[in-house]
Amino acid sequence: MRSRVKTKESKGDFLKGAAWIAVGGFIAKLIGALYRIPLVNLIGGRGLGLYQLVYPVYCLLLTVSAIGIPSSIAKLTAERIARGESGRGVFKTAMRLFVWIGLAGSILMMAIAPFLSKAQGSREVLTGYFVLAPSVLLVSAISVFRGWFQGRNNMFPTALSEVIEQAVKVGFGLLFAYLFRDNVIKAVVLLLLSVTLSELVTLLMMYILFQRIPAPSVYKKQGEKTSVKAVLKMSLPVTLNSLLLPLSGVLDSILAPRLLGAYAADAITLFGLFSGGAVTMINLPVSICYGLAAASIPRIAKAKERGQKLRKNIFFSLGLTVLVGVVSAVGLYILAEPAAKIIFRSLAANELKTLTGLIKAFSISALALSGVQTLSACLTAQGKPQYAALSMMLALTMKTGLYVFWLRDPTVSVFGLAYATNIAYAVAFFLDLLYNMYVSRKKRTKNG
Repeated sequence: MRSRVKTKESKGDFLKGAAWIAVGGFIAKLIGALYRIPLVNLIGGRGLGLYQLVYPVYCLLLTVSAIGIPSSIAKLTAERIARGESGRGVFKTAMRLFVWIGLAGSILMMAIAPFLSKAQGSREVLTGYFVLAPSVLLVSAISVFRGWFQGRNNMFPTALSEVIEQAVKVGFGLLFAYLFRDNVIKAVVLLLLSVTLSELVTLLMMYILFQRIPAPSVYKKQGEKTSVKAVLKMSLPVTLNSLLLPLSGVLDSILAPRLLGAYAADAITLFGLFSGGAVTMINLPVSICYGLAAASIPRIAKAKERGQKLRKNIFFSLGLTVLVGVVSAVGLYILAEPAAKIIFRSLAANELKTLTGLIKAFSISALALSGVQTLSACLTAQGKPQYAALSMMLALTMKTGLYVFWLRDPTVSVFGLAYATNIAYAVAFFLDLLYNMYVSRKKRTKNG
């Protein structure tokens, strides 16, 4: 009877945690989407273009220095808590390590800024690189806090931090854009500064929440100090996995327009409709499912540490993800046309028609990519994040080969990108599922 009550509480905690992150992520993305409307009106296309010159470089450095942190720290923390330890040893080691890595990222961004701004033909964005660079360090520290809280199955700080992060950025950004709307260069620099200010406020908020956690003395054991090697062993494969999609996107931006350009005069537009339109639409439900992935890590890591059945926990997380993914995919397919008209209303009629077709063709990936996200988290929780990285690498390699073949055919055109990506995510999904079954079976055999 007691174990049944414990299972119900565990499921309740899991759903509550997933809901917090899903709601927080959705609100943050909604704020970010609405932010673009007045921003473009204030700084215009040139201002937005200058902003986009700097921001992708920042995102790439951020992926290297911070993206792999939360899930790996969550896994290590959850294991310690399952043993009755406080998990603060994980936090201290990770914070020291990633603050140094984040600092290196910030310094690197400042060092390459003169060369990048010159190569981009826009020396006026040099100051923008300098004011944005500290964010790499700040987000690294924030990510450690998020991972530690998630490992304690407390998803509220992550959700709140995402909303605060966006709200502060939007508040300062719109204020600066309005005050300096007659000076585009200055407005863009201050917009980038608003990102740094938002990360600083978020870090202070996370520190305050951290200080409210009970001291280690209330736990049964203090626990051994976690080694840097253990943290890196978990974080590096997760970081590699996170890097694969943006790097694949860079490759797509080089190859796809060239292939389409062999027969289409509007090759750039066609690629933009897929990458900036269809992909954006698919990523909305995927971002909501991120809550299920994040909440799966402490749940499965604790089950593994306690010798409980892993497959039951994996299928529970995956089942919920598939349920949300199916509803999302069907909804995107049915509502593709009205959604495209509302969100991308400035597009010409023929462009809206193409975008609607792309969303319908690509809608199945809302299910596949959400599943990949959750299954990757399950592998991380079992200490095998390298398997997720391997499956994604294989899938993206297949994707590139397929669309290079399909985009040569004018009758397929840009839809070849959607078809190739659908197949790639489906392959990654089934490989991750097989890996999870293999790892969980191996663990069960080892236990007895």
